Amino acid sequence: MLTLVKNGIIVDSGLSFAGSLLINGEKIEKIFRADNYPTHKEYMDAVENLTADKVIDASGLHILPGVIDDQVHFREPGNTQKATIASESAAAVLGGVTSFMDMPNNNPPAATIEALNGKFNIAKETSYANYSFYLGATNENIGEIKALDKSRICGVKVFMGSSTGNMLVNDEDTLEEIFSKSPVLIATHCEQEETIKANMAAYTQQYGEEIPFEMHYKIRSREACIECTAGALDLAVRNKSKLHILHISTADEIEMIREARKQNPLIQGEVCVHYMWFNCTDYATYGSKIKCNPAIKEPSDMEAIRKAVKEGIITVVATDHAPHLLTEKEGNYTKAPSGLPTVQHSLRMMLQLSKEGAFPIEMVPQMLSHAPAQTFAITGRGFIREGFFADLVLVKGEKDQEAAPAYKCGWTPIDENALDYGVVHTMVNGQFIVRDYKLTGVRNGKRLTFDR
Repeated sequence: MLTLVKNGIIVDSGLSFAGSLLINGEKIEKIFRADNYPTHKEYMDAVENLTADKVIDASGLHILPGVIDDQVHFREPGNTQKATIASESAAAVLGGVTSFMDMPNNNPPAATIEALNGKFNIAKETSYANYSFYLGATNENIGEIKALDKSRICGVKVFMGSSTGNMLVNDEDTLEEIFSKSPVLIATHCEQEETIKANMAAYTQQYGEEIPFEMHYKIRSREACIECTAGALDLAVRNKSKLHILHISTADEIEMIREARKQNPLIQGEVCVHYMWFNCTDYATYGSKIKCNPAIKEPSDMEAIRKAVKEGIITVVATDHAPHLLTEKEGNYTKAPSGLPTVQHSLRMMLQLSKEGAFPIEMVPQMLSHAPAQTFAITGRGFIREGFFADLVLVKGEKDQEAAPAYKCGWTPIDENALDYGVVHTMVNGQFIVRDYKLTGVRNGKRLTFDR
């Protein structure tokens, strides 16, 4: 089937230009740039003379490559009262996210290839977006890691700090073997367990069970992040590993990664939208709703993170989407779980930051689509290019008046009134999954593959 998306503003590869796209089945067949024609009339004539089964008028809309989120927690299996692959992938496409990579801290953990295959089977039947899943490292599963198919698995997740269940990897010999022998990208959560425990003991002694949420960034402190990140960087430099440090939250880690990359250019880093949106002064307003790990930190860290992505020091921006029931979040500091749901909002948050001057709009696809595709070597996605899969999002520079969180948990700390953009249409593999702000009912997600 031929689909023509005509007369939008295409934003891709650092450029914005008036243009149209002809899509044949799953892939982009032809890109028509208005500025490649001698006159605008000749461009319009070329587009209007095309024959297509479906025509979408994108006038007044920006056309961007679909967002690739390299870090989500969709909770299935094990905590489906909070979220499912179906519910959260629906929220994702409503926000312009067309591909996701899901974390392994499920119940039971996805620490075996058999468990991974179970998640792939669920996604094949229920996901609205394209998908992949990380294998979770443990102190005992190096055999599973070595057996991974590097063309079909996005990466191995190593919790080098506090984690859910038995997924903390703290054995030095095991870490050395993972970093030297993993056939796929290594993604790390870096927070030093001993430092956090000591901080928690000190604040518990001071406040008892009623620790103020404002203390979260002091308990899960910058020192805990810095020390653990230093260890991961040392392992990656010595072993020439392909390391991807997740959810960087401090200015110090940015500089550490910049220096380490001089010795091992395979080292990359990721920041999450909430570290660019909130800072520690917001705990007084949002409390548990912005409690996450690593913690949201100082205003100076927020500004350093924005600067780092603008300068290309840190290239990937993701969400760490982590839904919990609001009833759970209403507990006191020691009981309220960490994590916040944002996968439906990340693109609009980044467009808003662009509008407010943090970086040009042309950089938004670089952070949300191009860089994840390049970091993970994803086949045929992340760009608006001829021959690539037609994963597209069409956005309008005005609010969706009916927008509401589609997350199964039903809430988000992101204020819709603060967002001046709406996701009008989302296309996955050449089919519209979202039309006029609403799900079409089509599920067309496919398993991601990797050119490694």
